[in-house]
Amino acid sequence: MPKRPLDDVEANHPPLAPRHKTDLIYHGDHRVDDWYWLRERDNPEVLKYLELENKYTDSSLAHLLPLREQLFSEFVNRVQETDCSAPVRWGKWDYYTRTIAGMEYSIHCRRPASLSDGIKINSSTDTTPGEEIVLDENVEAATNDFFELRGYSISPDHSLLAFSTDTTGGERAKLQFRSLDSKASPVDTIDDTYDGIAWCNDNATVLFVRADHAMRPYQVWRHTLGDLTDTLIYQENDERFGVGLQRTKTGKFIIIASESRTTSECHLFNADDASMPTQVVSARIEGVEYSVDHYSYQPINKLEGYEKLFIVTNYSGADNFALMECSLDATTAENWQLVIPNRADERLDAIDIFSNYLVLSERSKGLEQIRIMNLSDKSISTVQFPDQVYSTGLGANLDYESQAIRIYYTSLAVPMTDIDVDCQTLAPTTVKVQAVVDHDPSRYETQRLYAPAADGVMIPVSLVRPRNSPVGHPAPLVLYGYGAYEISIDPMFSATRLSLLERGFTYAVAHVRGGGEMGRGWYEDGKMSRKKNTFSDFIAVADFLCSKGFTTPSQLVARGGSAGGLLIGAVSNARPDLFAGLVAEVPFVDCLTTMLDESLPLTIPEWEEWGDPLHDPEAYATIGAYSPYDNVKTQAYPPMLITAGLNDPRVAYWEPSKWVAKLRVTASNSQNIYLRTELEAGHHGPSGRYEGWKEEAHTMAFVLSCLEVNPSAKTEKHNE
Repeated sequence: MPKRPLDDVEANHPPLAPRHKTDLIYHGDHRVDDWYWLRERDNPEVLKYLELENKYTDSSLAHLLPLREQLFSEFVNRVQETDCSAPVRWGKWDYYTRTIAGMEYSIHCRRPASLSDGIKINSSTDTTPGEEIVLDENVEAATNDFFELRGYSISPDHSLLAFSTDTTGGERAKLQFRSLDSKASPVDTIDDTYDGIAWCNDNATVLFVRADHAMRPYQVWRHTLGDLTDTLIYQENDERFGVGLQRTKTGKFIIIASESRTTSECHLFNADDASMPTQVVSARIEGVEYSVDHYSYQPINKLEGYEKLFIVTNYSGADNFALMECSLDATTAENWQLVIPNRADERLDAIDIFSNYLVLSERSKGLEQIRIMNLSDKSISTVQFPDQVYSTGLGANLDYESQAIRIYYTSLAVPMTDIDVDCQTLAPTTVKVQAVVDHDPSRYETQRLYAPAADGVMIPVSLVRPRNSPVGHPAPLVLYGYGAYEISIDPMFSATRLSLLERGFTYAVAHVRGGGEMGRGWYEDGKMSRKKNTFSDFIAVADFLCSKGFTTPSQLVARGGSAGGLLIGAVSNARPDLFAGLVAEVPFVDCLTTMLDESLPLTIPEWEEWGDPLHDPEAYATIGAYSPYDNVKTQAYPPMLITAGLNDPRVAYWEPSKWVAKLRVTASNSQNIYLRTELEAGHHGPSGRYEGWKEEAHTMAFVLSCLEVNPSAKTEKHNE
């Protein structure tokens, strides 16, 4: 490809970033990185290159503008723009959020619970009798190009709000306070905080978290309203670990959890006496993970109750995690007593505690399940669901004395549904169904399939398509994948995705190894030295869907983001012939160089996920063998849409930009590769729901343009 000036850009003539040789030598291996310089954020040439790539993408895809506008209109017309969430009871108040047509952000509201029986909260208007506005994000965001509410916590007496906001996408936030009664709001402001806010019971003291230079949450501080000096109460010095906060529902403790990818340590902070030191539950043991929650019971007509801790842990070889308990007087691991043992075919993910019940969030055969334990007799009941492919989990449950639990239920065809389940009878009460205009779930069929991997392991696939789709008649298909951090990509509804399904598309999720869908072993088989299973699993699923007649390579687009973008990058190098298009959003594609640099955000904590190539030659070789940037080939690649965020602290903007720069001079058809960098956003793209819909319309228009379909033609909804 002839060399073009960096400022010479037009459709079909992409920019070429200058090559500046950087030698990288580790473990006797010499790599030459010609675009290492793109990490120099303050270099004007870097921003110039990103802007020119944006210009190239805009000009090359300008013909899709009418389609993007059509898709955006479909998205907006499909949702109920003025709406409210299902109210959640906490004490004497019901809390909920509103959205108003034309406004980007949520409005957080409450009203006295005493009104709930007489006046229903109206989701189609912007006001309800007795309603109070707790926080209007639109007001807070008014002067910012980017806005994200990262923390939101009401004081125990419901008189104060603590909230933190990020206005860059860099995930560092300002902590502020607001009075919810007639008193003047505190003027206290704390800059440079991270996720995590917890109130003490004096309604004047809060704990908050700070991150270090590498964005690792490592400190917990105590702030008392009106004081000018904050107190450091906990610091995590092991760079593999990060800290988080959780106030127990009983209100007695704030739990400080310090966790790496493989090891945990929890501390109890007395919420009644902020001057007391923290108490470690059980000192960290390498490879042992645990989380704790507090239970307190006061029998009726009895003077003395009792309390204890419940622990979810992999201690003593419980690979899929067991439930244990202990007294507050003897909390170390050797004192934990078994409540529910480890099970080979079911994974215990989390618990939620109430005064009379304990709720278990679990996974069985790749699907989520909810079970309720009656603490008086230890009997356990399972909540039943009708579909074979679905997602469920615990919603917001703030009232410790509640005899019902709030859960959510959804599937690839069924909108998000809030349900209250009676803990004694399991009787469900639907509280709210996500409003989707002119949507009938019966128009679509969902399936759970299993694709054979190269080593014979069966990979679950969740799939949705128009009902009565002709058998053996291939259709355009979008295949999504992630496969990292034990994160499960569960089959959930998307209102925007209907624009694909209404055009005859099939949508599928490949539950590849590295995720958490099938238990801890599934995760372990897709990380570290076995990471390549993630990529081969995804390719196996794509081949399977083609062989079974669901689609063909000319009708197949793959999509993934972050670690899922690494997946897309790896399969683009291995099997470019298998896909008609690829979407890689904020992709982690320069993973070898990133994992070698201890100064970068999250590198050291990530070594327990990917391996430590800096000190371990085998890990270096393993990561180097699949790192998408290091394995770009001289071959034709399918059209690719690649995104980045200039302020992204998780996947730095230079990873996708370096990848594109290398593809420009290596791929035989690099004019079909498009980089789009958000210059005012971070890892999760632009803020605001309308801006998010515009972003999705841009991506979906690209997907439609890759395939042999009429992108504007929508199928008959009823498929009759």
